[in-house]
Amino acid sequence: MPKKKFSVEQIVGVLKQAEVGVPVAELIRKTGITEQTFYRWKSKYAGLEVDQVRQIKQLKEENTKLKQLVAELTLDKTMLQDVLPKKVVKPSRRRPLVEHLKACYRVSERHVCKVLEIGRTTYRYEGRQEQWVELRLRMREIAQTRVRYGYRKIRVLLNREGWQVGKDLVYRLYKEEGLGLRKRPTGRRRAVVHRQERFRPTGPNQVWAMDFVADQLSDGRRFRSLAVVDIYTRESLAIECGQSLRGEDVVRVLNRVKEQRGLPQLLFCDNGSEFTGQIMDLWAYRNGVKIDFSRPGKPTDNAFCESFNGTFRAECLDTNWFQSLAEAKQVIEAWREEYNVSRPHRALADRTPAEFASQIALKRDLTETKTGQRLTQ
Repeated sequence: MPKKKFSVEQIVGVLKQAEVGVPVAELIRKTGITEQTFYRWKSKYAGLEVDQVRQIKQLKEENTKLKQLVAELTLDKTMLQDVLPKKVVKPSRRRPLVEHLKACYRVSERHVCKVLEIGRTTYRYEGRQEQWVELRLRMREIAQTRVRYGYRKIRVLLNREGWQVGKDLVYRLYKEEGLGLRKRPTGRRRAVVHRQERFRPTGPNQVWAMDFVADQLSDGRRFRSLAVVDIYTRESLAIECGQSLRGEDVVRVLNRVKEQRGLPQLLFCDNGSEFTGQIMDLWAYRNGVKIDFSRPGKPTDNAFCESFNGTFRAECLDTNWFQSLAEAKQVIEAWREEYNVSRPHRALADRTPAEFASQIALKRDLTETKTGQRLTQ
């Protein structure tokens, strides 16, 4: 994950130049920040040396850790006093105590199991005597109709039909039933698979691209931004910010954009877990949208979104020093509207399909030429 553009030493150095007499406007222009960011730096670091800033930050972190440790020890002591009068010898009698402490003290399962000295696997164990006869038969039917499907794809089809089964169970039954695929020949007998030409949009709302951009707040907390771009018009459809964005958040953003613009034919994205998860696959399956993943180690497959991410980082993230996530969302949304409406660049919507196709072909030829030069070197 990328770090912030300016370190504490650099910030203090900029403030020292202002104290010597360098004009603020000149410093802002030279460092590439906004006036608001400069005065926020001044209110926090003015009159301090680098060593003093580090010592203050270290003392705050140590105090926070000590407070958390004292709170945890006090809570553990209270929880033990609550269950001490009860006899807990067998794991079957410890399981109700885990549920009792989780409900009363609102702590995690891991914390309660650690206090009661019971393994999480022991707590979660449930005896199962079913033989999964119906599931085995259904897996064999799917394997006979879809001969090149492995256990992962078979599990996806089973979940769509209503079977709530995990990958470990499906893999075990898959191996016991002898449904494993024959390995493909290796070495010289392997066929060379050439990459197919990617879809070229001829109008807006045909192909969207998605990618994540990471940054951090002024207090060091990390947050991510999900950028959705229309490849033909280069329009920023949405920028969702959050400290923890998962596949559910990606689907929520796509549904919000779908209500405004409709559905695309194709989605370009990388192989991140947020895009390759089951919830994203289910959304694409239900809405009839095809997902085209980038090849591993080939960010140029999603070049338009990568170019937008560079502009977004240079013009918005690097020039602002956000103090809260709410402020970051407000500033980023304002920048997105300015980028779509009044930013001085020529939108692809004004270009003809022939111009767009020629530009795509030119970029692809340049990329292949650079790749060939690297291989020869």
